Amino acid sequence: MGVSELMTVKRCVRYPLTPSRTQAQTLLAQANAARVMWNLIHAHHTFHESSRRWPTWTESDAAIRQARKDIDWLAVLPAQAAQQVLKAYVQAWKNFWGGTHDRPAWKSRRARRAVDVPQARDLNITRLNRKWGTVQIPKVGVCTIRLHRALPEKVTGARVVLEATGWVLVVRGENQVVKPRPRRSERGAVGIDRGVTHTIALSDGSFIDPAPTLTAGEAKRLYRLERKAARQKATKPRGHKPSRRLQLTYAQIGGLKARQARRRYDFAHQTTTALLNTGVAAVMVEDLRVANMTRSAKGTIEEPGVNVKQKAGLNRSILNQGWTQIHTLLTYKADQAGARVIAVRPHGTSTTCHACGSTTPGQRESQAVFRCKNPACGWTGNADTNAAIVIKQRGQEVALQDVEPNATRQAVKRQNPKTAAEPRQ
Repeated sequence: MGVSELMTVKRCVRYPLTPSRTQAQTLLAQANAARVMWNLIHAHHTFHESSRRWPTWTESDAAIRQARKDIDWLAVLPAQAAQQVLKAYVQAWKNFWGGTHDRPAWKSRRARRAVDVPQARDLNITRLNRKWGTVQIPKVGVCTIRLHRALPEKVTGARVVLEATGWVLVVRGENQVVKPRPRRSERGAVGIDRGVTHTIALSDGSFIDPAPTLTAGEAKRLYRLERKAARQKATKPRGHKPSRRLQLTYAQIGGLKARQARRRYDFAHQTTTALLNTGVAAVMVEDLRVANMTRSAKGTIEEPGVNVKQKAGLNRSILNQGWTQIHTLLTYKADQAGARVIAVRPHGTSTTCHACGSTTPGQRESQAVFRCKNPACGWTGNADTNAAIVIKQRGQEVALQDVEPNATRQAVKRQNPKTAAEPRQ
């Protein structure tokens, strides 16, 4: 028998962190210093943008070192964490030039508070028992973490993040797994249609719907908290700092939102794993631009939008389904299972008859009913199931063209070459 080929799988595992009160204050100071460091680097690189006299990354590195010497409250951020901020800023520009992300911008006080620990040897993670362990964080000390999952085989770094539920240690690592053989096309394929009424509709006629992300009591409590926050906000003059009571109300709302997000993410994990465990060789999905679909319809003062409240409600329903999470998890899990994820054009999938290809207007009579108006066909059934079959058919056409597995849309550069200049190195 031949030797099995191994592949490296990168993973990030989140562990709840329980720092003391003093350690939490130090972590918060480091996170604020990291945000200010980002803004200083951004100012350093965009100050001379009009004259195209950009500083080099070496000059930015020297400026960071000097700033940590001159400003006391910046020195609370470890040197390696400060260097990681510069690396993240460099990568942000590369992503922008590649057309996959927006242009790097300023980070406000509402940005996520995080501190990087780029070197794994600084962590010194030690397991105390089956559930608990300790971790060493530079300039913070030894903190306790809950090891509810196994650590990666090779730890490459970590990041400490402040979430609504408290501090979390995100450990980056690598695992060596056996590279799977590509699944044969004879094992079949499945098309999935992501929707609001049914989160996932499969081409075989079945549906996968999650349980409510909030119980009836939690939803009622969230509604009361949002009304309470609106009343507390109305009593404060515009532009003033929120009161302590309003901040406490926001914290309670954030806790419920975080619980909702965890449940949505858990559903996406379990669903994608179950889909690939069926043994299919390919999964066909729509190449949806969720960010464009959930843009606000508020408009401007001169040209206000229409049906703004209805569009806002639809946006919340779309974002609550986790469409992007499902696509992302499907893609990397398919790579490890030897399957393929094929993204197809989404235009007309809900208005095209899968049986005859008719696109006559008005065939989708309602959200759930599709009735083909072609006299020679007349297929009638669930509209989401019809869309899933159309997606499967389009994916099979793409598969015949022998494209790369799990290929996504080509990145389109967003910057205008006349206005966005590349910094000189």
